Amino acid sequence: MTTHFATGSPTTSLTSDDLRQALQEVFQAIGKPKKALLLPPDATRMFSRAGEITALCHDLMGDGIADIMPALGTHSAMKDEQLAEMFPGVPLDLFRVHRWRSDVRTLGEVPADFVSEVTEGVYQKPWPAQVNQMLVDGGHDLIFSIGQVVPHEVIGMANYNKNVFVGTGGVTGINESHYLSAVYGIERTLGQAKTPLRHILNYAQDHFCADMPLLYALTVVQQMKDGSLHTRGLYIGDDHETFYEAAELARQVNITHLDEAPKHVVAYLDPKEFKSTWLGNKSIYRTRLAIADGGRLTVLGPAVEEFGEDPAIDQLIRRYGYRPKEDVLRMVAENEDLAGDPSAAAHLIHGSPENRFEVVYAAGKLTDEEIRGVGYTPGDLDALMKRYNNGQMEDGWHDDVDGSRFYFIQNPALGLWSAPR
Repeated sequence: MTTHFATGSPTTSLTSDDLRQALQEVFQAIGKPKKALLLPPDATRMFSRAGEITALCHDLMGDGIADIMPALGTHSAMKDEQLAEMFPGVPLDLFRVHRWRSDVRTLGEVPADFVSEVTEGVYQKPWPAQVNQMLVDGGHDLIFSIGQVVPHEVIGMANYNKNVFVGTGGVTGINESHYLSAVYGIERTLGQAKTPLRHILNYAQDHFCADMPLLYALTVVQQMKDGSLHTRGLYIGDDHETFYEAAELARQVNITHLDEAPKHVVAYLDPKEFKSTWLGNKSIYRTRLAIADGGRLTVLGPAVEEFGEDPAIDQLIRRYGYRPKEDVLRMVAENEDLAGDPSAAAHLIHGSPENRFEVVYAAGKLTDEEIRGVGYTPGDLDALMKRYNNGQMEDGWHDDVDGSRFYFIQNPALGLWSAPR
């Protein structure tokens, strides 16, 4: 187990040439693969530099790349125009679609006693380690997982083997991973590198993936107040320590600690990245540790047109809505359809403000009735976009037209905000 490349600090700013040189060094050390499978994230991680790294891999490996499979998890397949934008110059015929409901293999089960131990007894079932069958049967001599380490609501810090077991995982594995984390508690998980789910995935990697030629490239990206992005770190290796080193840097640059809890937070959802509340609710996840009790979150989502990326999950969200954790646990116990889709139940828990603050959702392509039906307050998008002009605002505190103060966030997916409450 080796860390092949590691560089980063809160003041580092890696260029494209730096990324290329790092990849060259690694490929020289491990040898050029004859048949590689690349696992980048999808368009929901547009700002991760993973698309550029994938394109650089194509330049450096050439016909050594046999397949590229965006780690969709439960997300919709990327369209050709999205692929062309995120992976410039990479032939579209190299891309494969991960189908989480069908194209999977179960490698083994993490024992129930281990799951119970790491979740402090709140979850006592075994967890199935599932991956896309191409990782098992594809005959690749390199499986290169590429992505960004950033605070995350389900696993604490995103990426590393989550990209494999969730990004290319199956129905049961994804469902149970999300639900056990939600039951354990989102506010105990956010921004933590060592979480119950991370321990479970590490166990699965250690016990079931010995014959899999896995290698990870992990970026750490910071968005500045003016909207500019800086790649603060790049870590390439096949061991847990590679991830934990990247996670420590992400903790330093991606978590914003506010001196006071805002009564009002305004979060903008980039139309290129957020078309559903399934994704757009990062605005809720990443700000919930900061918003004052009795406060308000205003979400500006010009392109939000649906609740779930998956049609079946979309219907469950519409049926049950975003409710407090105890309500969702009760609904799971009483309703077979929700019990049969634990990742949807987990999403309902994560998306609830737990009656602690109001969520005003200004969705460009959902009706007020639809927004109200899932438990949020509808907002007038046109009026709110004029009032909170994203093109003229930096991240941070601003004065509102009524004399109150609010905290503005350009992209909630790129960080985590907390404050004493």
